[in-house]
Amino acid sequence: MGNTRIINWTKLERGVSLELELLGASMDTVHLFDTTLRDGEQSPGFSMNREEKLRLARKLESLGVDVIEAGFPVASAGELASVRAVAAEIRNTRVAALARARREDVEAALTALEPAAKPRLHVFLATSDLHLAAKLRISRREALDAISRWVRYGREHCPEVEFSAEDASRSDIRFLLDAMETAAEAGATILNIPDTVGFSTPEEYGAIFHRVRNHLGRNESIILSAHCHNDLGLAVANSLAAVRAGARQVECTINGIGERAGNASLEEIAVALAVRQSFFGVRTNIRLEQIYSASRMLSEITGVSVPPNKAVVGSNAFAHEAGIHQDGILKNPLTYEIIRPEAVGVPARRLVLGKHSGRNALRTRIEELGCALTADELAQCYRAAMALADAAKEVTDRDLLTFAHQARRGRLEANAPAHADATASAGSLQ
Repeated sequence: MGNTRIINWTKLERGVSLELELLGASMDTVHLFDTTLRDGEQSPGFSMNREEKLRLARKLESLGVDVIEAGFPVASAGELASVRAVAAEIRNTRVAALARARREDVEAALTALEPAAKPRLHVFLATSDLHLAAKLRISRREALDAISRWVRYGREHCPEVEFSAEDASRSDIRFLLDAMETAAEAGATILNIPDTVGFSTPEEYGAIFHRVRNHLGRNESIILSAHCHNDLGLAVANSLAAVRAGARQVECTINGIGERAGNASLEEIAVALAVRQSFFGVRTNIRLEQIYSASRMLSEITGVSVPPNKAVVGSNAFAHEAGIHQDGILKNPLTYEIIRPEAVGVPARRLVLGKHSGRNALRTRIEELGCALTADELAQCYRAAMALADAAKEVTDRDLLTFAHQARRGRLEANAPAHADATASAGSLQ
């Protein structure tokens, strides 16, 4: 909560960027619960050792996440030790540990959280009839008893307890309401409504939050949380729908990693809430300028790169090849960019020279490389670059320097060869 101000997008000098201008109005804060070290690590190929977890946890704290879920301590002795190490290291951000609603899990999580400055016990139990019958083999009554018992026990030993109803989006809504009420009465102050298998749609998911909030009443001590998976590609959309419906915590991961198709992507949620702040009417504590470096750190640790078309952090997120787009960007970046690349830590946008590029982009890049050419020489370079782009897909700076060198000497053919002459000295063109 507290006082902040609503975003107004304005043009700065030369129309280079979009900036947030603060105008003065009360606004809620949506807390971002990062589960990269727990749910993200559970995806195949993404496991991390203790030192890697510590390194990423420090980065998450610097990024400004509100909660770091450090792991699932009962999984192994090594996992418990890793979670405990994160709990001991991180002092300004809440550290959570996950536990099923059973004694050994809760005890392991509490042990791991002992050194934490701001501990949170995260207890979960499935509430869908499918999970109750096929996986847990317990009745609804037994499920409610387990929720009450272990949330209450956890609250007696930890100042903050979150309860998650696994597979909530496929649960009978009346039983889900009973489970949420039971958890709240036992002492849970954060109630998580997961779309565990990525089954829901934004309209359905938002409606669940409305039902839970109406059932519990306007209890300001209870925070509703969203946790969405991406099996249908709707994790971020569902998370944002939950925010619109009153969720004030969103659980997500860096680069959207996680079980199966992944979790809701932290960078996409944080940037969406910033760019469309006037629509959502909320803020986050994320330091946007550190998003790109956090993404790259995770890729370095896991050895898994993000797809080039990944929103916000993909290599193409701020790259432009189409001539119409490039011309617009050069005249005013607001034409095709809704946020500056530097605002999320991306060093700079890229104007990719390929077969779709225009003359303006090529002229600008040649000038940036230090070459002063006549109009006729630029025209020759453009024709040669387009001929090369048809064969090589992208024209490099070295290719451009070669073409410029040849155009100056009157040696540039009307149609460029499949590859530019690599023997031309770039240094001679400066």
